[in-house]
Formats: sequence, C-alpha cells, structure tokens
Amino acid sequence: MKIKIYILIIIISFTGLFSCSQSGSDKIPADELLKLANAYYTNGLYEASAQEYQTYIDHYALDKSRAANTYYTIANIYFERIKDYDKALEYLFKIKYLYPQSNLQREVSKKIVSCLERLDRTKDAVRIYAEEAALNPDSIRKNRPGELLAESGSHKVTQGDLDFEISKLPPYMQDQFKSKKKKEELVQQIIIQDLLYDSAVRKGLNKDKEVIEAVFNAKKALMVQKLISDEIKDHVKIDEDDVNLYYLAHKEKYTEKDDKGKVARQKSFQEAAPQVANDLLSERQAEAYSKMVQKLVQAQNVKIYNDRIK
Repeated sequence: MKIKIYILIIIISFTGLFSCSQSGSDKIPADELLKLANAYYTNGLYEASAQEYQTYIDHYALDKSRAANTYYTIANIYFERIKDYDKALEYLFKIKYLYPQSNLQREVSKKIVSCLERLDRTKDAVRIYAEEAALNPDSIRKNRPGELLAESGSHKVTQGDLDFEISKLPPYMQDQFKSKKKKEELVQQIIIQDLLYDSAVRKGLNKDKEVIEAVFNAKKALMVQKLISDEIKDHVKIDEDDVNLYYLAHKEKYTEKDDKGKVARQKSFQEAAPQVANDLLSERQAEAYSKMVQKLVQAQNVKIYNDRIK
C-alpha cells in the first residue's frame, strides 16, 4: 500500500514539474508570440499566423473578451486571406456559442452570413445562383415547355430552352440564330455546357476557393445591377417633349461632318430622335444613379481617407 502511495506521489511530482516547465521561464512571453504571429501575417504566411494565434489561445490565460477577439482574428485570416470559408465558420461559431456576451456578436453574425453565401449554403444564395447568375442551367430550364431537342442522362434541352437562350442575347446577335444550323450549334453548346458542369462538380470544383469567390463576386455584381435598375427606373421617365427639348439644346451633337471635320448637314429631329432619346435617357440615368449613391453614402456615414491611399 505504501509503495502504491509512493509511486502516486512520484507521478504527481513529475506532472507538476512538467507543468512548471511549460508555464515557467521557458514559456515564450505572450507579446513575443503575438509579434511572431503578426510577422507571419505581414509576410503572407497566413496559415502559420493563424496557428500562432491558436497557440496563444491554447497556452495563455486569456479573459473572455481577449479570447473572442483572438478567435475573430483567426476567422478573418481564413476568410480574408486564405479564402477557406469552412475554417472561418469554425472559428466564428466558436465566438457565437462560447462567448455569447461578446460585443463582436453582431459582426460575427454578418461574417457567418458572408461565409454561407460564399459556400452557397443559404436559400437566398441558391435562388440567386439559379435564377439570376444562371450558373445552374437545369434549375432554370426544367419548367420551360416545348419539344425535346436533346438529352443526356438527366439533362434535357427543349424548344422552350432554346428560345429562351436566344431571347437573352442582344438583338443583333439574335439575328444570327435564325438559321437552323446556328440553332443546332447552340443546342449542342447548351448540352455540352451541362456535361462540363457535371464533370467540374465531380472534380470538386464547386468547392474550389477561387470558384466560390468568383461566384460570390458575380452574384454581388448582379445584385448591385438589379438594385440600380430597380431604383432608377422609377425616377427616369421621358416623353416626346423631353426628347425634343434635349434635341434643341444639343443640336450640335446631331450633325453630319465632312472629311475635314466640319459640319456638312444638321440632322432633323425625326432623323436624330432615336439617338437623342438614348442620350437623354443615359444622362438622366446617370443623374438618378448619382443621387441614389449620394443619399446612400450620407445615410451610412461613409468616410474615405484619400490621404492614406498610396
């Protein structure tokens, strides 16, 4: 019995000694560890930087606020620099559930949404991905009626699909698809694109960091364009009188010139009307856009420090 107690004391002693060696004089001071983490980050060694910040959390006594802030730093490294949104989510969820009282919770929630959007894991992201970005042709075409023109496994192309694809093209390009041969070529392109898409998914490219980032940026651009279009269309209206007044005020723009650049003939209003209307519309759209942006910037109290831009 005494032997067992003696062995136990020895084990406890060794454990204590080991613990002291870890937390004693050999332990790297916290500020030096943070300097190393910052140096890694500054020099583009983002994985190493994240690991050092994790070491800081694991081996130093941090209060809840400091721990949450450090987790957020790591999350931002994975989000902003490494583009590993799954890993970023891991650290954001740690803050969300381990430190619910953190004043970072609002920013954490926003960042979680951003990660999910980039990972195409929200209903809105899926809807925009399918309906606006049109990156998943099957989900767009499945309800379009018409005779079946081509198929490959689950992929089908109907007359309605073909007509829709042509209708999306600019008018001058639509004229190219009046011939049967051109339509056949387009049907082939549609089905091949579907097959290539499937192949890319099988290779895991739907989870590729660059693809995810590009999809998100494309979706963001489409959303911005849609917002601008929706906001502006209600504020830009022109009638024939507006077009006529614009023509009279800018008659010098609607002339024909000779080889030397001199005015040879003034175009009549009837001749120039389409161009005048387009110019007036563009001008008013630009004005409406400028007002919209100015109002948004003021409402959000935007600050741009031009003197810091190098």
